[in-house]
Amino acid sequence: MFAEETRNCLSAAGVVPVVVINDAAKAVPLAKALLAGGVKVIELTLRTAAGLDAIKAIAAEVPDMLIGAGTVLSPEQVREVKAAGAHFAVAPGTNRTVLAAAQEVDLPFAPGVMTPSDIETALGMGCTTLKFFPAESAGGVPHLKAMAAPYGHLGVKFMPTGGIKAAQLGDYLAVPTVAAVGGSWLATAAQIDAGDWAAITNQAAEAMAVVAAAGR
Repeated sequence: MFAEETRNCLSAAGVVPVVVINDAAKAVPLAKALLAGGVKVIELTLRTAAGLDAIKAIAAEVPDMLIGAGTVLSPEQVREVKAAGAHFAVAPGTNRTVLAAAQEVDLPFAPGVMTPSDIETALGMGCTTLKFFPAESAGGVPHLKAMAAPYGHLGVKFMPTGGIKAAQLGDYLAVPTVAAVGGSWLATAAQIDAGDWAAITNQAAEAMAVVAAAGR
């Protein structure tokens, strides 16, 4: 369900800021701050009422940003984020009904997985780009390597997210099956609320230096 071009963009980016935004007016400055640090992908979660409007704003005003919608839990939300301008969507789990809706509207979708059974359910729905969540509490890099091993020949790629810190970015990027690493440290809710764009740009630049060192 993920177009090759979209997955290639994710792999080139290496990191995906996972953003919980409280004020949609902060969305465009946030996207520009991330771009200034070299980060070209963002996941805007639907955990707040501002999420959908934030997607719309970035889609309209920051065309260089690849926009992901996060925490997409229903067919209605699938249709809403597609209409808002999201380029792809992700969820914490694997829901067949949600995946079917994404297929209907041609929205690239990465369902969340934590077990081999989750992976096989997702594969059965045509998904080969998967969100490994919650990454750290599920066992981190060792768990991901062991879980992914039987599916490597199928071209499955993972976006580990959940509890990952900046210091762990390189460890995850060293795993061949990792497309990109999601993390909230790149742009915290407190920094966004405060409009601390310089700090976010610095964090983005530091992350991209790790991505470059990993050969992305």
